[in-house]
Amino acid sequence: MKTDIEIAQEAKLLPIKEIAASMGIEEDDLELYGKYKAKLSDDYVKKIENNPNGKLILVTAINPTPAGEGKTTTSVGLGQAFGKLGKNAVIALREPSLGPCFGVKGGAAGGGYAQVVPMEDLNLHFTGDFHAITSANNLLAALLDNHIQQGNELGIDPRQIVWKRCLDMNDRVLRNIVVGLGNKMDGMVREDHFVITVASEIMAILCLSDDMEDLKRRLGKIIVAYSFDGKPVTAADLKAVGAMAALLKDALKPNLIQTLEHTPAIVHGGPFANIAHGCNSVRATKIALKAADYVITEAGFGADLGAEKFFDIKCRKAGLTPDAVVLVATIRALKYNGGVPKAELSNENLEALKKGIVNLEKHIENLQKYGVPVVVTLNSFVSDTKAETDFVENFCKERGCEFALSEVWEKGGEGGVALAKKVLETLETKESHFAPIYADELSLKEKIETVAKEIYGASDVTYSPAAEKELKRITDLGMGNFPVCMAKTQYSLSDDPSKLGRPENFTLNVREVYVSAGAEFVVAINGSIMTMPGLPKQPAANNIDVDDNGVITGLF
Repeated sequence: MKTDIEIAQEAKLLPIKEIAASMGIEEDDLELYGKYKAKLSDDYVKKIENNPNGKLILVTAINPTPAGEGKTTTSVGLGQAFGKLGKNAVIALREPSLGPCFGVKGGAAGGGYAQVVPMEDLNLHFTGDFHAITSANNLLAALLDNHIQQGNELGIDPRQIVWKRCLDMNDRVLRNIVVGLGNKMDGMVREDHFVITVASEIMAILCLSDDMEDLKRRLGKIIVAYSFDGKPVTAADLKAVGAMAALLKDALKPNLIQTLEHTPAIVHGGPFANIAHGCNSVRATKIALKAADYVITEAGFGADLGAEKFFDIKCRKAGLTPDAVVLVATIRALKYNGGVPKAELSNENLEALKKGIVNLEKHIENLQKYGVPVVVTLNSFVSDTKAETDFVENFCKERGCEFALSEVWEKGGEGGVALAKKVLETLETKESHFAPIYADELSLKEKIETVAKEIYGASDVTYSPAAEKELKRITDLGMGNFPVCMAKTQYSLSDDPSKLGRPENFTLNVREVYVSAGAEFVVAINGSIMTMPGLPKQPAANNIDVDDNGVITGLF
């Protein structure tokens, strides 16, 4: 059996100019990054701004398990299937982070015969967007420390610096560090911290900004520290906005690539869903909606994280109205939720399936609370039996969901035709009555507790003293109307990764709270989740190599 990277390397790619032409994009509207990648120019964005919007389809999933779910694979395969049916479709995805590529999760290009390509470029440096974000983040950090060194005119309290440096790599030893060691000219000695680039507020800002003007407005509002008298100090106060925007000028432009079957894919931005808001850029999604009749996008990890933030943050802030949701599951993952060890998932086990399907049930209920029609798809494995598949199909139909099998990993677009037809039927016969799950006017605590109880299934929420204090400060600063961005484990509906299935009667523990004033949301960190992941005992990096001909192996 061929690996994902072997399939991608054997693919015959079309020049990106031809992919663009299929969308009606002229060569002058592209900024080429070699033969197979391009950025979409600001001029093109202006040309299409009066076009009618296409239909917006979100792909999400149950909680991830070691058995695999295939959310990105399904997104790509569904886009290819629309192409097989002669439909004008575009895929809008996130860019992968380098950290997971070398850690445990791997890349984010899809898999099998449902991939976006060039796969190696996308999973490694792509067009440099994440490096630009990293540089802008760390420029702000450098300007902050330099301001203190040069006299501290703004009266910044070094004990109340909240801006962290970032790096797009899983590097646990950088979570908590001491900077400024050395002599007097080496800066003030203080504790500092790193987050992974995909958790940087600048990533969130880039992905929520409409244009350069909006980007600069948001950058200026970033709170970097508080003064000795308790007032917030912003990036605008440090006169950092212009230089940061200059670094982000090209990163703000969405990237165009293709699938294995030459479906256009706009790939831009990549905030993590377990520690950030988990959606590709608003700009990319809006461009796709103007350029195509159907737009397939995804949100990270399970629907309790990615879909919730897509609805409650991205759609709320961008004025987007999703028309349908595709919820991805696998028989194997449902049996894992039912207590079957990974080594035994290939065996038919209807009892475990019945026990584990409660995880899917909760996600269906959650999505229906937003008023958007739901289509459940099973990402097919050869070990699935008819009895198991029939059980899941009946289960979904009893709950008012459409159902289709997906075989896109093995068959590409052809394997997604049944799913595509079911999505089209849903779009034609069911109306979306989308609404976020909470109102802006609720307090921050009420918003946190709404998500915890309505989406996760918690019975109660507790707050650390530090979180309580910060919630009050954020509210007193006039930012209590912001939505909340919940950071928690992706592996469970609760904040405990060991609680599989559908946990009930648990308490969600809010450990830390901070405001992303430029992104205009409040982050609540729950349980033991980290904003700088670590590498596993056997990192994926151990298996990645490149030969004398420049051929990369080991990426997945």
